[in-house]
Amino acid sequence: MQQTAAVAAVGDHTAAGVPRKRQRIPIASAQDYEEVCCLGAGSFGVVTKARHRATGETVAIKRHRSTDGRNGELLREARFLDACGGLPFLVGYHGLARDRATTELCLLMEYVGGPTLRDYLRDRRRRHRPPLPESTVRAAMWQLLTGARGMHESRVVHRDIKPANILVGDDHRIVKICDLGLAIYTSEPPPYAQAGTLTYMAPEVLLGKNDYDARVDAWSLGCVMAELLEGWPLFLGNVEAEQLSAIYEVLDDMPDDGHRHDGLRELFPEETLSKDGFEVLSGLLALDAENRLTAEAALKLPWFDNVGALALPKEEEVVTASAM
Repeated sequence: MQQTAAVAAVGDHTAAGVPRKRQRIPIASAQDYEEVCCLGAGSFGVVTKARHRATGETVAIKRHRSTDGRNGELLREARFLDACGGLPFLVGYHGLARDRATTELCLLMEYVGGPTLRDYLRDRRRRHRPPLPESTVRAAMWQLLTGARGMHESRVVHRDIKPANILVGDDHRIVKICDLGLAIYTSEPPPYAQAGTLTYMAPEVLLGKNDYDARVDAWSLGCVMAELLEGWPLFLGNVEAEQLSAIYEVLDDMPDDGHRHDGLRELFPEETLSKDGFEVLSGLLALDAENRLTAEAALKLPWFDNVGALALPKEEEVVTASAM
């Protein structure tokens, strides 16, 4: 791969968050890639599918809409992608590239192939498909919690896990967490700012607590699990107060141990979610962060003793199944 001049390292920390000497990292040329199509766009910028002209390798290229004029947000995300490089069920990081025409940097990432989990679930709702079976949800949650555990072992907290930031593989047999643009290192001391997406934001963040930890990701994963089971987001509010009200309406009847919610059980009866599965869901959605499951603790629960291969239904499979 042709490479241009080098720049300083994308981060000043190792994966464990320990300060390290700044390195110089080679930067590829964006012109070495032929952009095929747009994969997504938003306030962050745009992501495109691209193919390396010489090798044929397919990648995803992410361009940030810079607010500081110095690629600061992009380099920040690159730092966390680099720290989590090689971890399972997280999108892979291939480095940086510079657009010679604009001099802007962009991220080179693994091309996963499928839609986001948000788009996948929206499509199922639009087609009036039935809820996903518990075995499928278990396999997906095992992958997501394994990815989160790896991040947290690297002292990285994502802070914005949600279906829109989860990619579905082209074969629908893998899910990968992406978009670390709001991540932090817990090795860096608080205070931490409020960050994330309201629908998936932990109660302590909504309440303005500024010394939270990796269990904010566990809460978000609990929300994702509920959405996989139900097909719709579990808690919906337009502002922090409404979001908290929606949460308390379901969870405020819990006993002192923080792991059992009668309101939640009414929404997910045993016909929908087994006792072992509910132990995971209610543990991830414990109101008190001190009582909430970590990703590592959740993976040790009996629900994950027999995890099958993930096989999210594709449209043709859903049609065949519903026609039987």
